Order: sequence, then structure tokens, then C-alpha cells
Amino acid sequence: MTVFTRPVLSVPGIAYGADYNPEQWPEEVWAEDMRLMREAGVNIASVGIFSWALLEPSEGVYDFSRMDRILDLLHENGIAADLATPTAAPPAWFHRAYPESLPVDKEGRRLSYGSRQTYCPSSPAYREAALRITGALAERYADHPAPAMWHIHNEYGCHTKACYCDTSAASFRTWLRTMYADDLAALNDAWGTAFWGQWYYDWDEILPPRATAAGPNPANLLDWRRFCSDELLSLYKAERDLVREATPATPVTTNFMAITDALDYWRWAPELDVVANDHYAMSTDPEPEIEIALSSDLMRSLAGGPWFLMEHSTGALNWHTVNRPKKQGELRRNALAHVAHGADGIAYFQWRQSKAGAEQWHSAMVPHAGTDSQIWRDVVRLGTDLGTLAEVRGSTGTAEVAITWDWKARWALEFPAQPNSELRYVDLVRSWYEPLWRAGVAVDFVRPDANLSPYRLVLVPGLYLVDDEGAANLAAFTERGGTLVVGFHSGAVDENCHVRLGGYPGAFREVLGVRSDEYFPLQPGETIALSGGGTGSLWSERLRLAGAEAVTEYTDGPMRGVPAATRNTYGDGTAWYLATHPDPATLTSLLTTVCTEAGVEPAHSAPEGVEVVRRRSPSADYLFLIDHAGHGAEVTVAEDAVELLTGEATLGSVVLAPGEIAVVREPRHGVRMYASSGTSARNPRPAPRTTTPSGVSSGLVDHTPGVS
Repeated sequence: MTVFTRPVLSVPGIAYGADYNPEQWPEEVWAEDMRLMREAGVNIASVGIFSWALLEPSEGVYDFSRMDRILDLLHENGIAADLATPTAAPPAWFHRAYPESLPVDKEGRRLSYGSRQTYCPSSPAYREAALRITGALAERYADHPAPAMWHIHNEYGCHTKACYCDTSAASFRTWLRTMYADDLAALNDAWGTAFWGQWYYDWDEILPPRATAAGPNPANLLDWRRFCSDELLSLYKAERDLVREATPATPVTTNFMAITDALDYWRWAPELDVVANDHYAMSTDPEPEIEIALSSDLMRSLAGGPWFLMEHSTGALNWHTVNRPKKQGELRRNALAHVAHGADGIAYFQWRQSKAGAEQWHSAMVPHAGTDSQIWRDVVRLGTDLGTLAEVRGSTGTAEVAITWDWKARWALEFPAQPNSELRYVDLVRSWYEPLWRAGVAVDFVRPDANLSPYRLVLVPGLYLVDDEGAANLAAFTERGGTLVVGFHSGAVDENCHVRLGGYPGAFREVLGVRSDEYFPLQPGETIALSGGGTGSLWSERLRLAGAEAVTEYTDGPMRGVPAATRNTYGDGTAWYLATHPDPATLTSLLTTVCTEAGVEPAHSAPEGVEVVRRRSPSADYLFLIDHAGHGAEVTVAEDAVELLTGEATLGSVVLAPGEIAVVREPRHGVRMYASSGTSARNPRPAPRTTTPSGVSSGLVDHTPGVS
């Protein structure tokens, strides 16, 4: 049997670049682009992402002359190309010829062309045309020296994550017949169609969850979301296979979209040679650095190692209500925070800020003001930094804590008619992630059925839907000696959205040693007092101990005296349950107690406001110190460490100027020990283990299994 080896991105060091759209500018600007790219340290550029109409001006007629010149120019200047298939933006001539390819929304309206991502994922005409242009590109540039990576499509599921037309309905039925082994009775059972008389007697009776007079069937919705993710994945794989056949040594990627709900990235990630992500910080977020860290950790977890930041912004966006620029030094801090959390490539949308079009007010590496601008000076400085950090490439994370993340559970939790419609999956996860981030505790994200052996502590916030395999895996982790913390409304339904009968929290009753017979969700803005002085929001429930001990109780309201947080010994491990959403201080205190009990320590001690992240190679640890608070700080490090950005020996400490960053190389002399406050020096513990949670190589480096 032939074993497929994933190709590795050949760009040396940390990749640095942007979406490059020279077709928006006269050719006399291109030479200046090359000079400025060299000045900034750019070594890769994504090209051709939205160029279908220029490459194929009419059906079957190609014009590669412009792309030939662009790729030649990049190669002559030592800049690699991330060559895109332009299938996210079909030309106007295509839609006029094949109007049935335009998407239909759930209300039955067919959308018009005139922007991007306007296509039906199930359209045979679209698939045929997309594969035709992809094949032509692959044949044309198979031997060109510029392309170092293939960039398939752009942001699958961004604007069109579902189409409700009759063609999509037929594809959905085909998917369902495969899913249920052509057994319509099995589908009726899985969907619970006896309710409201929805029983199906013929496959052709089944429709997508279009707009109806009353609420939708949650199992139908869940399978629809699975189908839509898989349908787009099939388009990606079809294009990928074409370019891989033509250029088997060139890695292939597509750009994910951070924490989007459109696609199940656990299914997608194994199909990419390089896991890539687009991330845009929200200007309304008072601490965007937390979400940057969370999304980066998620991408590293999907990749099983280093990953590529394909897009983010140098400054203001164009799609917020008010589009504010980044603060002083934020461009650099944002980018290096992504590197700290595993990015081996940093790129922006886009290289040169557009003077026309829908994104003309979206910032870029070369802004409207040109090079006499703060953005340009920051861009050049970042390029120097990334060049200096070349040796960091390929190093991995050091997490001993995992948080479950599951797109199916997210979809199901946010379906209509929940006990509390205010629940938002990402908000729940972030509220649990944030205390760990503030404490400098490294985190991986995992599927419920993942290998959990590298971890001491697993957190399960909001895992409303879980199958038997995932629930058993989490219980077995605890039984073997791990520490498990489960949040309210977890384990409530199975993989078909069927309620697990016998009391809540369903699949986790035994491991948690509790049973609840009724939920008492809280109104928006309502809180419930907790023993110890804190409060809970969003949720309460009538909980009964069944082996566990009460840690916290409700002290007012209808649940007065009922346990709100519990702790249970299960096998050799410990399982905690949070039956409400504690206020931030209470949740932080609880998770601090849990981490201490589990033997989890921060990456390194540092003053408040300084983010500390550790990456690890076989020969050294790389300690990233980022002052988000802007107060400046002094951080103790190893005596023989070197600060890479300055090249200076640290002599035991690093002084951070306000808002600045340091990257410290600490040689690994065997296993180093670090003690944090509250940890006994008489009871040292092993250094954190290197983890690759999904087992998927990112393709940026050649990972060596077993390195720790």
C-alpha cells in the first residue's frame, strides 16, 4: 500500500506575505510592488484568488498572459506564489449562461450575481466550470518555479454556506441515502418524524429545512448542516485532486475562517496539506488578544502542529459598523501572538489597499497613504522580526489542558426552541478559556472522541450534543486519573438530537455523580446568588447528588440550597460539574482550584497583562512575552537564554518596554522545571508534554513523532 506523504511548504523560515491583486493596478505599479515586497521581507504572495473572469473571459477561452507575467515577476524577485484557483468568484458570463447555478435562500429567493461566492454548491454546471478552470491552471503552471503552494477557492462557506434550491434538495437526498444506508425507516427513527406527523414514505418527499409555518425539526437541521459542510468539502477535494495530480510535490490548502459555524473543520483539516486560517479581530472587543489566542489555538489543534495565518488586517476593516484602526503597536502584537500560538506563516488581506470596489476601505500592507505611513513602518518592522524568528518554525505547543470543541454540538445548541435561546457556544467556550489565558496556561482544542492521554485536565463547556463514543472517551479519561470539568446543558442529546432520557446531564450523569430532573434557565440579565459570594447567570437546575459532593450551592431563588457546582471521584480521576454560568471572578477561582488539583501550571510566571506562550523544539523552548496591557514588565527567564529579536543574552531576565514583545530562546538541557506560585518546590513535576491533538501534519514542517 502506498503511503501518502504530505508535501511541505518550501518557503524558508516564517512565511510572510499577503493577497496580491496586481490586476487592480496598471503594470507600471508592479515593479514598485516587487521593490516594496523585498523591503518589507515578503517571501510569499497569494495570487489569482478572484481572477476567474480575467483568466477565462468566455467559456473555454483562456488568457493566461497576465498571470504568466505576474508569476514570472514574483519568481524573478525571490517571492513564492500561493497560486489560487479562482472559483470563489464565477464570471458574469457564467451566471448568464447557467442561471440555475445561482444560490437560493431558505425563503425561496434566487440571489443575483454581482459580488462573490454566489453559486450553488450542488450545481453541476458550477462544478464542471470550476474543475475546468482549475485543470487549466494546473496544466499551465505545473512546471513553473514560482508556485510554492496551491490555494483552493477562498473561504468556503463565507457567504454561501447553504443553497435551498431543488438541485440542492436532490443532492441532500442522495447524501441522506448514503448516511442511512438507503434505509428510510432508519432516517424516520433518527429524525423522530412521528412528531408532528412528519413521517416520510418516499425519499423524494424530503426537503431541505426551508422556511415553514412553524419550527423546524432539529434532527433535519443537524443533518442539513452536516450535508452542507460535506458538499462544500467535496468541491474542495475535487479541485485539490486535480492540482495534486499535476503537482504532487506542491502542498495544497484553503483558508478556514477562525471560529465560523459554517463548516465542520474537524472533517476538513485532514484533507489539507497546510491548515490555513483567516482571522479578523473585532474592534468592539475590548480584549481582542484573547480571541486571537483562542482561534490560533483552535487552528494549531486542527493542524496538529504549526499552521498558516492566510489573512488578517494591518488596521481597519470595512465590514464593521464603525471601522477603527489598530492601536499603536497592535499590528505587531497581533501578528506575533499568532506566531506564539503556532503560526508558521503570517499574511494579510491585502498587499495594496484597493482604490475601488467593495473593500476599498479595508486596510492593507501598502495603505492609500503609501509608504509614508505608520502601517508601512510597522509592516517593515514585522518583516524584520519574522526573519529573525526563522528558527522558531516547526516548533510545537506544550498544552496539558484541552477544551472540547465540536461543530455539531455548536449547531445543535443554537437551534431554535432551546430551554434558553441566549446560549451561544463560542461565548461559553471563551468564558472558560479566558481564565486559563490570563494565567498563561496552554490549551489545545479536541474532539470529544480524541486521544486525551497527553492531558491532565479536560474542560467540556456547552457540549450539548455528544455521541456515545465521545461520552465514553471522556469518562475513560477521568477513570484513568484525569480531571474533567463539564458545563451545564452538556450531554443532553445524542448524535441525532434525541434527548437522553433518565435525567440530566444525560451522557455524563455517571461520571459526574449527579442527576437533575428539571432545568430552570434564567432570564436575560437575571442572576442567582451562589455560596461564597458569587453569582450565576443563564442557567440553573434542580440537581441531586448521586455520589458527588457539593462545592457551591444556590443561595436564593427557587433553587435555594441546591448544588450549583459539584465534584465527584470517578475511578482514579475527578469530575466536576457546573450547573450554572458563574460570574468571571467565580469561574476563575474555580478553574484555578481545578488546575492546582490537576497539577497544571502556567507556561511561565509573568506580571498581569503580559501574555506568555511557549513553543518547543527538540533543542530549545521559545518563550513569547507580549505586553498587551502597555505597562512594561520585567520577566525572569533562564540564565543562558537569548532574546531573539535583539540577539542579546538575557542574563536571567527580560525587560519589556510598554506594549513591546520579546521572544526568548531557552536551550533545553534535559527537562527544565518551572514552579509557579502555589506549587511546592519539594514536589516538582515534568515539563509540559508536546501535543499534536489531531494527528494531522500542517505541511509547513516535517514533524517528527515522539519529540518532546
